Amino acid sequence: MKHVHSFGDDALGDLDAVGVARAIASKQASALEMLDAALARIDAVNPTLAAIAEDDRERARARAASNSFSGAFAGVPSAIKSNTAVAGLPTRYGSAATSAEPAAADAPFTGEFVGTGVNVLGTTTMPPFGLSASTEFDDREPTRNPWDTDRSSGGSSGGAAALVAAGALPIAHGNDGGGSIRIPAAACGLVGLKPTRGRTAADPLAAKAPIDLVCNGVLTRSVRDSAYFLADLERQRPVDGLEPVGLVQGPGERRLRIALIAEPITGQLLEPDTNRVLMATVDLLEALGHRVETVPLPVERSYVDQFALYWALMAFSMDRFGARTVGAGFDRSRVDPFTRGLSRRFTRRFYKTPSALRGLRTSTGRMRELLAAYDLVLSPTLSHSAPEIGYLDPSADFDEVFDRLTRYVSFTPPNNTSGAPAISLPLGSTADGRPIGMHFSADLGGERALLEIAYELEAAQPFARIQDAGAQS
Repeated sequence: MKHVHSFGDDALGDLDAVGVARAIASKQASALEMLDAALARIDAVNPTLAAIAEDDRERARARAASNSFSGAFAGVPSAIKSNTAVAGLPTRYGSAATSAEPAAADAPFTGEFVGTGVNVLGTTTMPPFGLSASTEFDDREPTRNPWDTDRSSGGSSGGAAALVAAGALPIAHGNDGGGSIRIPAAACGLVGLKPTRGRTAADPLAAKAPIDLVCNGVLTRSVRDSAYFLADLERQRPVDGLEPVGLVQGPGERRLRIALIAEPITGQLLEPDTNRVLMATVDLLEALGHRVETVPLPVERSYVDQFALYWALMAFSMDRFGARTVGAGFDRSRVDPFTRGLSRRFTRRFYKTPSALRGLRTSTGRMRELLAAYDLVLSPTLSHSAPEIGYLDPSADFDEVFDRLTRYVSFTPPNNTSGAPAISLPLGSTADGRPIGMHFSADLGGERALLEIAYELEAAQPFARIQDAGAQS
């Protein structure tokens, strides 16, 4: 098992994003010094991790030199996932089928993200169109997990997670349409918060779909970075119809009633390491005074096929109508094998779409009933730890990879169809030291409860640090 990280004695040290911003504000280091440290770290680890999609360091240097940042993360080096438009950079969606022409304007969320003060130095890798839970490709090197470079960094925000976990960036953008913030957070030992639908600016493509699955957010190494991110977005744009979160700065006082879901919806047993960490998390919660009760799955097993059909519809839209969905210059001949396979799956089952949509909406009602009955819902983030590179190879047999993906990602999608917030926390590890994430869900607008429990667990059981797990390679 090979570890790769870039933590050292430079300006960034082992600071989180709030720490970096405070160091800049107090003039312990300049924004340019922080950026140069981040770029040196990226140059050290990216040849192994392959996590940068587009490098924009020269414009980032110009911004750092002007030092005109404002917001909670003023001057903090960061990056945006490559499915979110940044003016002047190509928006490639992880696919060679998309155009290399630079975007003419920022996406709505880009403005919000930059509004927090981050200095965007480029874009990060993702699997084609965000359709897989592993950042692997048929035409280039995969993005690797810094905890074990033979393993997946997760997906679809895999590049962001790899860079944050490796210490190259303190914070990075991700978005989540079926677990794409939470999955790589679990794989790479990070905090991954998917906010309530509508809390952050909508993804323009997803907002046009029958059910908007996608929510923007960040991947972080500390709970406070995720808390400060949400608070700064509220400063920029209060959201009508959602309870304000405010700046959460520590655990809550109230002891919670927490529902436990320990069974994957696909029916298989949990990996032993994952089950062990789940039971240890239950023990920790109860030792802290919370009440944990095992509950049955809130949705029917038919949800798996319904979500899979909707997932396939997204692939079909990209495969057949890419020029309309992701822009001119789309070359369908370069669509990857997994997207094509998923698109074909939709054409064989398209007639089931109306009933699938009805089923997803019914499942949303049942999920909301459970979330309303308990303060939080606990489950593993994933049914097993990060797989080896190649296990979810997009060029391999489609049916086998599809089945593996469905089993791997069996806990996260209901939060996307319901719009409810959720967070993955690195609360344990495999026998050989790789991270395992635990997943907490709350009802719509319930991010405060998620952040409060996250602070409490982080204090009670500090998250493992990659720099303590193995030497830099």
